[in-house]
Amino acid sequence: MRLGIGGFLLLAVLSLIFKKDFFALLSGGPTASVAPAPASRDSAPPTSPTEEQRIQFVSFVLDDAQKTWAQILPGRYEKAKLVLFSDAISSACGFASAASGPFYCPGDRKVYIDLSFYDQLQRRFGAPGEFAQAYVVAHELGHHVQNLLGIDDEMRRAQQARPDLANALSVRLELQADCLAGVWGHSTGERGILENGDVEAGLNAAAAIGDDRLQRGAGRGVHPESFTHGSSAQRVRWFRAGLESGSIKACDTFQTRDL
Repeated sequence: MRLGIGGFLLLAVLSLIFKKDFFALLSGGPTASVAPAPASRDSAPPTSPTEEQRIQFVSFVLDDAQKTWAQILPGRYEKAKLVLFSDAISSACGFASAASGPFYCPGDRKVYIDLSFYDQLQRRFGAPGEFAQAYVVAHELGHHVQNLLGIDDEMRRAQQARPDLANALSVRLELQADCLAGVWGHSTGERGILENGDVEAGLNAAAAIGDDRLQRGAGRGVHPESFTHGSSAQRVRWFRAGLESGSIKACDTFQTRDL
């Protein structure tokens, strides 16, 4: 049975309401838990049905992506935790506000997401849809993969050695996380989870939060030397590279001269 991201969200909500695993009713298709084990999610109780749906969806995406990475990196992958917050939060990486957006902290191996960011993604950045939301989670988990592989530490050391290249190195790290998000996206396509328009939604989300578009949206000129995440075109290119190849080998942004 072919089931899209929206379908999985519906089953997650039904499972929550009726306290029954509706995913078990699928035959011939992928299975997934409604939410990861309690130890893998740390969040306050939801305040509305809409928020609960988002929690279920984000939890499903994280759980599915982690299963995918456990298969890609057998014996090496260790699960990250998901922390959902509102307004502000303190992490091993310091204090962060909702204005910071979603982030991954290598110090405690947790993915931090303020669910209100998805409202901004849709209204402010023009990137609606469940797969656009899934892209954000997969990108942050890509940073977790980088941390496990030691890429994050290598990049930090390189920044300390060459402060003049700090922004450029940050861009390469972020674009690699985009590519790793695409690797997970490729796996969902292989398993028949993607619906028509999902890929476009993910690419649109990648483009929406490019540094050049954000700088223009803030009424400023575009200054590539101050980029930290990459331009819209670069983010789309590397997300697509992972999406089309499904291979971590396609994500070596540090050895590529032309981003």
